Amino acid sequence: MVFAIKEINNSSELLPGVTLGYQIHDSCSFVPVAVKVIFQLANGIEPVFFQNQSCSKSATVHAVVGESSSTPSIAMSRILGPFGIPQVSHFATCACLSDKLQFPTFSRTIPSDYFQAAALARLVKHFGWMWIGAVRSDSDYGNNGMAAFLQAAQAEGICVEYSEAFYRTNPRAKVQRVAEVIRRSTARVIVAFIASGDLLVLLSELEGKALPPLQWIGSEAWVTDRKMLRFRLFAGAIGFGIRRSVIPGLRDFLLDLEPAQVSNSPLLTEFWESAFGCSLGGIQTAPGRKPCDGKQNLRDLQNPYTDTSQLRISNMVYKAVYAIAHAMHSIICTEESNTPPHCNASIQIEPWQVTEYLRKVNFTRNGYKVSFDSNGDPVAIYELVNWQVKDGHMQFVTVGHYDASAPDGQVFFMKKNITWAGGQLQVPVSVCSESCPPGTRKAVQRGRPVCCYDCVPCAEGEISNATDSLDCITCSADYWSNAEKDECVPKPVEFLSFHEVLGIILAACSVIGACMSVMVAAVFYRHRDTPIVKANNSELSFLLVFSLKLCFLCSLTFIGRPSAWSCMLRHTAFGITFVLCISCVLGKTIVVLMAFRATLPGSNVMKWFGPLQQRLSIVAFTLIQVLICVLWLTVSPPFPNKNMKHYKEKIILECDVGSAVWFWAVLGYIGLLSILCFLLAFLARKLPDNFNEAKLITFSMLIFCAVWITFIPAYVSSPGKFTVAVEIFAILASSFGLIICIFAPKCFIILFRPEQNTKKHMMGKMPSKSL
Repeated sequence: MVFAIKEINNSSELLPGVTLGYQIHDSCSFVPVAVKVIFQLANGIEPVFFQNQSCSKSATVHAVVGESSSTPSIAMSRILGPFGIPQVSHFATCACLSDKLQFPTFSRTIPSDYFQAAALARLVKHFGWMWIGAVRSDSDYGNNGMAAFLQAAQAEGICVEYSEAFYRTNPRAKVQRVAEVIRRSTARVIVAFIASGDLLVLLSELEGKALPPLQWIGSEAWVTDRKMLRFRLFAGAIGFGIRRSVIPGLRDFLLDLEPAQVSNSPLLTEFWESAFGCSLGGIQTAPGRKPCDGKQNLRDLQNPYTDTSQLRISNMVYKAVYAIAHAMHSIICTEESNTPPHCNASIQIEPWQVTEYLRKVNFTRNGYKVSFDSNGDPVAIYELVNWQVKDGHMQFVTVGHYDASAPDGQVFFMKKNITWAGGQLQVPVSVCSESCPPGTRKAVQRGRPVCCYDCVPCAEGEISNATDSLDCITCSADYWSNAEKDECVPKPVEFLSFHEVLGIILAACSVIGACMSVMVAAVFYRHRDTPIVKANNSELSFLLVFSLKLCFLCSLTFIGRPSAWSCMLRHTAFGITFVLCISCVLGKTIVVLMAFRATLPGSNVMKWFGPLQQRLSIVAFTLIQVLICVLWLTVSPPFPNKNMKHYKEKIILECDVGSAVWFWAVLGYIGLLSILCFLLAFLARKLPDNFNEAKLITFSMLIFCAVWITFIPAYVSSPGKFTVAVEIFAILASSFGLIICIFAPKCFIILFRPEQNTKKHMMGKMPSKSL
């Protein structure tokens, strides 16, 4: 401050003709002392110094630079505010001081903790630390700063395991309790919004006891404090500090201090005697301390006083003095375009004027811009400082910058590799629960922060394709989750295919049945003139074999991928061919009954059921089914359908029957003819003569009806493609039952018992075995 005032007083451009005076007081970080001094300054009863010359002028001060701490600054500002005296602090960072209703005359050259808290929260989030501990000073600085940080951390989704506060004057038991909380915690990252004096007390409790590697995140109050470098516990610490700066001429000004100047100041005297280990008074003041001989030279010292390479807070003081000087300059000097500034040094400057113009200052000094916003705060710019051990010594290394005025996403500028706690090169991990991999979701543990959770696998049909998903996403209707539950994959489409074993077996049986029908037709055609073929109505037999062949082949339409045409074809073909088949069997049954009635004396019934009537009856029965099918296809035809209700994980491609009424009408008509055929055959089962087919038809229709009665519950209860398989099985079983029961005995006689294939045998003139 003295150096800055000297520069201003020697300047011809800033405050020409005006000499600044100053007073320096030490509050010892004690609020009552600070309040007492402020009352003295406001009353103007203390002498003012003008470059080492005392002035007895009594007047209130025009501005106050200070205090270093937030709590004394708050007390000072509450007194200075009603008097309109501006206060510019170089190190009071409490965000509460930005409230202009409470502190109307307060400004500062150091950024508010509001910005630092937001920067620390973004820093923690940037490195993925979601589980942290927090320690603060039990003061306005610590409490307000930590409150702002916790609010910003909560917005970033960061959880705080503990937040402990203490002050260096607290009983040791309280400090020990805080140290014990740190030792037992699972968080490996600690954010310390704490004054360096308080931190020293905590370190005395932590040192010498086993501690896991802790990653310390520091606020500007201690992260650039050289006194802390001796603690290896902080190796790898990282935090935001005030930007380093260079003040030209300051080092020479400090080193040009003469013993005569030192003797006039108790503060400098104490420094001089401590630095050189001698007494300026010429009298030995302590054992081993000799009088100073005048040969002591500050340029021979290597201590923080002579090291001006790490000026951080000092530059904030420098900017505060110049800001006040620029505000005063704006009051006494009027600047107009194209004319030199006109300054009136005799103008009486009032403190409230300095406050008003202080908010308007905007200048650059030594490459650093100085300005204030409406709250009296500067633009928040920080250096990201890392504590690194180099050549056995701890050093501050600037690894990046934070600029609150930059757009989001461009605030961190990492320049160098960071050394972490414990000498690690990898970023430490500090989480309450490990990240949930894709395929799982986070489930919060009851009674614990949201960062503590269990990883719950997604349910069937749900996925999560990102780490730490809060919810699982339900797959769309045509998709299903894969085994890892991290991707929706198309559901497999299931239908009875020609390429699978079941489809191949059923298709083979269908072809075999059709071949059997062809073989039976060939045998009958070759032996069409034999009695057994003629006696069993060869025309109906050939038509029955042909219809059975169609029944076998229609089962092939049920195999393969359903389409609109195949769905309509399979059901109508099945209904018509089976009615044609049953009509032929029914015709043969009626012929048997009519033939027996015709043998009775005086009966001419056969003329009413001759070949023409037989053909017409078959055509009539079949046309009824054709009409039902046409109406079915017209009103509500079968169509391919994706069945997603039976199985959630796959799609069953099936043929929907469309109208259930017409579907059951087709089946019901087949059942009606089958029952009628069975009853007629049952009535004729004991009729005499070897050519009687009634027994064979009765047995075949018994099989037919049994198959289709059992088909209904099996069809309803079978899942997926097995529904179609059951339907095909019913078609094949009933068709095989008919062809085997009706035609196998006859083919056996024709091929292997030709001696029985005679008219005499058929007329019962020779003993024969029952068929």
